Amino acid sequence: MDARQLRILRELGELGSVTAVAEALLVTPSAVSQQLRLLQRSVTVPLTERAGRRVVLTDAGRALAEAAVGVETALARARQTVADFAERPDGDVSVAAFHSAGAAFFPLLLRGLAAPGGPRLSFADQDVTQDRFPPLTRSYDLVIAHRLDHAPPWPRTVTATTLLREPLDVALPAGHPLTARRRLTPREVADEPWITVHDGFPLMATVDAVATAANRPLRIAHRINEFSMAAEVVAAGGGVALMPRWTAGPHPGVVLRPLTGLHARRQVDVLHRPERTARRAVRTVLAELGRAAEVIRGRDAGACTPGC
Repeated sequence: MDARQLRILRELGELGSVTAVAEALLVTPSAVSQQLRLLQRSVTVPLTERAGRRVVLTDAGRALAEAAVGVETALARARQTVADFAERPDGDVSVAAFHSAGAAFFPLLLRGLAAPGGPRLSFADQDVTQDRFPPLTRSYDLVIAHRLDHAPPWPRTVTATTLLREPLDVALPAGHPLTARRRLTPREVADEPWITVHDGFPLMATVDAVATAANRPLRIAHRINEFSMAAEVVAAGGGVALMPRWTAGPHPGVVLRPLTGLHARRQVDVLHRPERTARRAVRTVLAELGRAAEVIRGRDAGACTPGC
C-alpha cells in the first residue's frame, strides 16, 4: 500500500470509472487497474466490485478512500515541512577544512555571516590525504579540500567548486642568501635541508617534482603538515619548505620566493554532496566562500615580501 495507490482509489470513488481516473491522472487505464490490483493484495477484504461494465468501490473501499484523504493531507504537510526546512536561512551548516584553509577561510566566514538570522556555522579541521576528502562529505555539509593541478580529479559522487588556484612558493629563513633572488630554480634549492608534509599529502608530489627537476634527491630533515609550525621551523633555520602563497599566513622570519621551471600550484576546492545545496543555508555559506576566496586572492600583492 502506497500513496499513489491510495490516491487512485480515492479518485475512483469520486470519478466513478477507471477510464475517468486514467484521464485525470494522465496515465493509461491498464496502469490504473494494475495499481488497484497491487493495492488489493495488501488488504484482506475486497475494495472494488463490478457494477455492470464499471468498477466501483465496496464499503471497505470507500472507507479506505476516505482514509486516503488524511494520508494525502499528512504527506502534503510533510512535504511543506521539508520545503520550509530547506528554505530556512538560519539553518545549521557544518564546514570542514584542512588546516591552512581553515585558518584562511573560517574567520572570513564568521565575519561575512555575522548578521542575525544567518546560517549557524560549525567548523572542524580535517588534515587528511587527498583520497580521504570526498568521504568527509558524508559527515559535513561542505568540505574544503586541496589537490595539485595535475592530480586525479575528484570523484563524480561529489560536486566540486574551485575556490583558489594557489601558487606554492619556497619558504626561506629571513637573511638566507637565496632571499636576494627574486625567483628560484629547483637546482638552487635542492641542496638545502627540507621541511615537507608527510607522504600521501598533496604537496608531497610537488616536493618530488623539485627533486626530479634538480636531478637529485632532496634531504628531508623534518615532516610537518601544519604550515604555521613549519614556518616556525623555517624561521629558526631548520630548512626550506614549500608554502602556499595566500592561505599559510605571513611570518616575520620567513620569506617566500616563487619557483621557476616547475608548475608549483595547488587547487583549493569546496566539495559537497549534490543534495546538500537543496538547503538555502548551505547555498548561502557556499556563496560566502566564493567571496572569501576573492579576499584571499587579493593578498597576492604582498605575498612574497620583502622584495619579491
